[in-house]
Amino acid sequence: MKPTRKRPQGRTSRSASSVAEEPVRLNKAIADAGIASRRHADDLIAAGRVRINGEVVTELGIKVSTNDVVSVDGEQISRRKHLTYVLLNKPKDVISTSSDERGRTTVFDIVRIHDRLFTVGRLDRNTTGVLLITNDGDLAHRLMHPRHEVPRSYKVKLDRDILPAHARKISGGIDLDDGPTQPCEVLIDPKDKSVVHMVIREGRNREVRRIFEAMGYEVRGLDRKQYAFLTARGLKRGEYRHLSSDEVHELRTMVGLEA
Repeated sequence: MKPTRKRPQGRTSRSASSVAEEPVRLNKAIADAGIASRRHADDLIAAGRVRINGEVVTELGIKVSTNDVVSVDGEQISRRKHLTYVLLNKPKDVISTSSDERGRTTVFDIVRIHDRLFTVGRLDRNTTGVLLITNDGDLAHRLMHPRHEVPRSYKVKLDRDILPAHARKISGGIDLDDGPTQPCEVLIDPKDKSVVHMVIREGRNREVRRIFEAMGYEVRGLDRKQYAFLTARGLKRGEYRHLSSDEVHELRTMVGLEA
């Protein structure tokens, strides 16, 4: 099946009608361009990967004006702040990266937008459902940080019925090779006890699959139904839409970027 795009009812993104006149910190300019979060931008600066007007800078806290030419790894960044927020209903067998060395379909083969975008976290190849894609580095960093406890809701199909005792143990937290998991919500589907609905607030790599594998189950199907308050309602697999300004404001408020 070839993924298809759902044409949005009018694109919504946050953009400035004109570039700010006042100088801004270099890490903010890099984050505004969608290259990285401010914290990661500081790492890029310290590593000597950023130039201002052709000269390498490693000083954190330096400010740049709209007349300065800023480049990261030799690529000039845009100084116009144009933030884009896309919600994709990710299909199976699609990679959550910008490119794949094996030539497999990526989410950016579906979301063909000229802005430089990245995914907020990743869904592995066989996981479907809600995936947020943006160039708002500050928002992405905060959404993924465990301290903000952004809820992620999943529907999990197992290879056999789950024991209630195992569901209770998972809900209280279990030990994985990278440390104990936080308590989470686990609900066994009363119509099919091999189906589990769960809500986690960490978002570690392959966390849901690893939790059930640690308990001796094989995950046959994994669908992310919700990220924060966002769902894929109205979107078929492989379709996407732009977030509304109210949705963007609510996300940024959740993680302390707006009041």
